[in-house]
Amino acid sequence: MKIDLSGKTAIVTGSTAGIGYAIAKGLAQAGAAVVLNGRAEAAVDAALAKLRLEVADAKLRGVAADVGSAAGCAALLAAEPSADILVNNVGVYGPQDFFEIPDAEWTRFFEVNVMSGVRLSRAYLPGMVQRQWGRVLFLSSESALNIPADMIHYGFTKTAVLSISRGLAKRVAGTGVTVNAILPGPTLSDGLEAMLKDEQQASGLSMEDTAAAFVMKHRPSSLIQRAATVEEVANMVVYAASPQASATTGAALRVDGGVVETIA
Repeated sequence: MKIDLSGKTAIVTGSTAGIGYAIAKGLAQAGAAVVLNGRAEAAVDAALAKLRLEVADAKLRGVAADVGSAAGCAALLAAEPSADILVNNVGVYGPQDFFEIPDAEWTRFFEVNVMSGVRLSRAYLPGMVQRQWGRVLFLSSESALNIPADMIHYGFTKTAVLSISRGLAKRVAGTGVTVNAILPGPTLSDGLEAMLKDEQQASGLSMEDTAAAFVMKHRPSSLIQRAATVEEVANMVVYAASPQASATTGAALRVDGGVVETIA
């Protein structure tokens, strides 16, 4: 299977590092013109420079905007008024006990993880429907189904994303536009590496082995018994964004390494 996204424009939010950057790279390799996004202009510029070195002849643009706010979403839309592929990847996470999470943190998680995708999908979907082709992808998580006791506020936002994705797929049914959610499991992204850095240095193990030990301690149901790579998650996103995935919509596409204990 050769995925060709030539002539398509893709916007990937939160794409200066981690899973978002891997998704942007995968889409660029498939020929799409890719818009990278991050909050800081310096981070966007650095990601663009790096990706231009990694993907020859890549068609890239960047927009610095904090899409965790209505103003940031408006700024992105003003810079890039049209898209064929929208990947709502941006997100925040972090462990915190339920009884210690203030209202402001619940609101921040909701604005970044949920409302960014709501606002941008509301802005870009009508054009996709008019052109009778488009792909909208939401980055959810296995935590949407397997709510972590130490990140209830995070799990709740990822469950919300599943509901929105499924509902939007129904809303645009029959238009040639598909809407899907991607559910990664533990992934060896920049964020996980930062979280495990002290543990890795103390143990003397490689980061991959440290991450594998973390997975088996905190997600013992993992069938791959390790953290996924960002490229493994990106591969699913690129496929779901492709013309070949035209019959896949309203789905929760798991890249969780088998963490979730269900056959459905």
